[in-house]
Amino acid sequence: MSQERILVIKLSALGDFILAMGAMEAIRRHHSHAHITLLTTRPFLDIAQRSGYFNDIIIDTRPKFYELQHWYFLFKSFNQGNFTRVYDLQLNERTQIYYRLFLKTPEWSGVIPGSPLFYPNPEWRNMHAFRRHQEMLKLAGIDGVRLPDIAWMAADISLFKVRPPYILLIPGSAAAHPEKRWPALRYGALGLKLMRDGYTVAVIGTKAEADVIERVVKSCPGITDLSGQTSLYDIATLARGAAGAVGNDTGPTHLVSLAGCPTVALFCTAASNPDYSAPVGKSVQVIQADDLNDVSVDDVYKNFKPRATA
Repeated sequence: MSQERILVIKLSALGDFILAMGAMEAIRRHHSHAHITLLTTRPFLDIAQRSGYFNDIIIDTRPKFYELQHWYFLFKSFNQGNFTRVYDLQLNERTQIYYRLFLKTPEWSGVIPGSPLFYPNPEWRNMHAFRRHQEMLKLAGIDGVRLPDIAWMAADISLFKVRPPYILLIPGSAAAHPEKRWPALRYGALGLKLMRDGYTVAVIGTKAEADVIERVVKSCPGITDLSGQTSLYDIATLARGAAGAVGNDTGPTHLVSLAGCPTVALFCTAASNPDYSAPVGKSVQVIQADDLNDVSVDDVYKNFKPRATA
């Protein structure tokens, strides 16, 4: 019998990719002997390789309509892959175009009308991604989409010298959506309150978020600045040892919650709806407002339930 060949599509962004990891793990479990290929974008190559869910990875450069060489690459990859089934976890207009690139269409789990594994729920855009994956994959014969075990996302964090018990603050977000950011000075004020409670407070983020992190650090003397130093594996490992975390609607907040860290996630509902994309985990509190300037330090502090740590 020839080996089953599966294609999974999940392109971006980080938070969305993390929310899809439960579905990826379920697909791997269900198709334990299959050759499974992931179509994704370059930022997720390493995490996809290390996950163990995939045998092969195709990098999608998201070509413009005139970039014919890249379109030919995708056309050739799809049709030489001999895929018997596709799980479209991206569900957007681009993947509908990719559907048309197959000369012989595989079984397609997604929202393509007429496909054998068509997901018919007309409200799929108005539901949380994790629940949507559960419903869609159940129709394809896969039960039990659950929170994935990301214990494999591990790193040596001893060089950071963060003294427990500690709290992680995640004050950044994509620069294109500054409305998703709770004010930096309030992160600083929250950090001071937590330090008075006996916690070490550490701030994490990327170099691209240096402006907002600098304001947090200046307003919170004694905070530990880990910005620009942590990989995704560092963040997951730090989260497993943390008493808790507070963050905006951004990829690292999704990651720390999935690692089991008690998390408060701040959502600007004018920019994103937590009903569709709130972080998943064992202990997640969501605070939402049309304008995050309306959320006080006390609003966050009273909703924060850190765990006891050794």
